[in-house]
Amino acid sequence: MRTLARWQAIARAVLVLGAVGVTAIRAADSAPRPNVVFILADDLRPDALAFSGQAGVATPAIDALARRGTVFPRATCGYPICHVSRSEMFTGRTLLERFGRPAAAGAGKFDPAWTLWAEHLRRSGWHTVYSGKWHVAGTPRAAGFVATAGLFSGGGAPAGVKATHPTTPTGRLVTGYSGWTFKNEQNQPQPEFGVGLTPATDRIIADHAVAAIQRQGPQPFFLQVNFTAPHDPLHWPEGHANERNASDQRVPANFRTQPEFDTGNRDGRDERVVPAPRTADDVKRERAIYFSLVENLDRQIGRIIDALAASGVLERTIVIVSSDHGLALGSHGLMGKQNQYEHTINVPLILAGPGVPAGRRVPTQCYLRDLYPTICALAGLEIPASVEGKSLAPVLRGQRDEVHDAIFGYFTDSQRMVRTPDGWKLIWYPAIGRYQLFEVGSDPAELRDRIAEPAQQTRVAQLKARLVAWQQQHGDPILAATSKPPRP
Repeated sequence: MRTLARWQAIARAVLVLGAVGVTAIRAADSAPRPNVVFILADDLRPDALAFSGQAGVATPAIDALARRGTVFPRATCGYPICHVSRSEMFTGRTLLERFGRPAAAGAGKFDPAWTLWAEHLRRSGWHTVYSGKWHVAGTPRAAGFVATAGLFSGGGAPAGVKATHPTTPTGRLVTGYSGWTFKNEQNQPQPEFGVGLTPATDRIIADHAVAAIQRQGPQPFFLQVNFTAPHDPLHWPEGHANERNASDQRVPANFRTQPEFDTGNRDGRDERVVPAPRTADDVKRERAIYFSLVENLDRQIGRIIDALAASGVLERTIVIVSSDHGLALGSHGLMGKQNQYEHTINVPLILAGPGVPAGRRVPTQCYLRDLYPTICALAGLEIPASVEGKSLAPVLRGQRDEVHDAIFGYFTDSQRMVRTPDGWKLIWYPAIGRYQLFEVGSDPAELRDRIAEPAQQTRVAQLKARLVAWQQQHGDPILAATSKPPRP
């Protein structure tokens, strides 16, 4: 990650290059309506790719896309759990009022008054196709997708079968994706492709995505491809077993054997996969397979890009690559993603294609839910009234450095977070009355908690006030339930 000084230098460069961005956008104004291919990984740390500095990991397809487009190194998820993060992307909304508490019945259902991303594009003339993991309410068709290609969702396993591979190569009991199967166009299970995650899962998803691209006609299309990697259970990709040695892996700079305190998910499934206290060797064994999966993810993305090029549509296709959130994987003594640290709330984000300047890296803070209005702006569509996200088109044009004056995060009723453009982050743990303060520009690994420093108390009070204002704006249920906002 870059220091704050380097972020500021980049921001100045963005202003100088603004004319280039405007030229690119204007050139797209007279072009045919763009195709959109949205590729989403699962649990992909923002620092896991070669272009972001991960040593020893080969991701040539994603690196090439980064060179061809614009990278947002400070992109964030709103909520670090798969289904909530994805629901925010589908709706373009923060869902604090629904998910800012322990799971409630019906919380994941989409409000009929909301215009969903795929449905908006479908109504506007795009052919909409969904491929891969489905982990939000309802079905792809109910969310606006006309077709599916390699749909992977819960249910459909033969009686008594929870997973084709019940344990991982590191000896961990498989607890994720139990009973999941691929479904055909008629939503009929296809257990012959395996139950739960297998070494072939992402290759099968890519097979169907490539076939979907090859079937497209002249109508503009929106294809969302949702890979499962590198989410646990961690299985070596097919044909690549034992390709990385655990002894060659490094633990992260902020590695701990266990958390300093309970952040609110101590007994969660993710944390039980490798129980605390965790040794460095425990984490290295998991990281070896994790980064093998990252490289396989890159290979599958490369196949999709090649299919777009072979079909003659790459130059008029906006390609997005991101992840629903990151993952701790040993950082701060955690294994899962249910936290507000940078390794989890930050996500890799690349946009490339018509209207997107090439070779740019901008330090703009943004959310995944901003992608919906951004694509609307690039495609010349109105942004529905139900969308709360902010279009990043002004940033791509070089007209603005930021579209949010701060970024906020939440997880159940146990965590709230605010991070400002100058790099200061406050995390609040309501259940235990604890705070943390980090300056992530100079301390990207968040090793120095500055909450108790006398010189920072004015800043702390200001950040608490901003957090409360955001909670009130979005109807945070913990304010009404506890009447205990952050202490001044």
